[in-house]
Amino acid sequence: MELFSYFRSSAAYRLRIAFNLKGIEHNIKPVNLLKAEHKSEAYLAINPQGLVPALKLADGRVLTQSTAILEYLESTQASTPLLPSDPFDAAIVRSWVNQIACDIHPVNNLRILKYLSGELGVEEESKNNWYKHWIELGFTALEKQISEGPFCFGDTVSLADVYLVPQVYNAKRFNVDMSQFPKISAIYDHCNSLDAFIQAMPENQIDAP
Repeated sequence: MELFSYFRSSAAYRLRIAFNLKGIEHNIKPVNLLKAEHKSEAYLAINPQGLVPALKLADGRVLTQSTAILEYLESTQASTPLLPSDPFDAAIVRSWVNQIACDIHPVNNLRILKYLSGELGVEEESKNNWYKHWIELGFTALEKQISEGPFCFGDTVSLADVYLVPQVYNAKRFNVDMSQFPKISAIYDHCNSLDAFIQAMPENQIDAP
């Protein structure tokens, strides 16, 4: 498998964690967003959206969108499940995943921030306040729902942790005060003590500067 990734992409970060947790062999194919490699003709032939990640399977078929790819991996690589077996519990984990993937991350990703500062002329301080607003709004709700740890869903690592860790990483980059979210912070710290998460960190990627 080939994973098209950018070291600081939250969505690609999710997949790197999941691949590590499931022990799936794969090759990283860096796509430099700052150099607009995602807009190249070659990459658009792989993913017409021009976004990362994309996953090329051994037979040449391509999947895009991190959630769809993770659901595929969950269906085909069942030896290390990242969703609870109980349907209700699995739905709870998916709800936390969607809070991050649908309500927090999309309004704060690179292309949105670039649009704010570029086309709309938003000043740096206002752009950062925008970022912090949506993080804090989302994390305030999530803090009330997840467990006391060590993972989001108690003693078992799940897709919720796979999504949470990259989002907290970004929050820290933008100087969000994480002391307001002690459960989230504790889970983040615990996850980042595990090899699967450490190896997936942006600074540990082959395309990290």
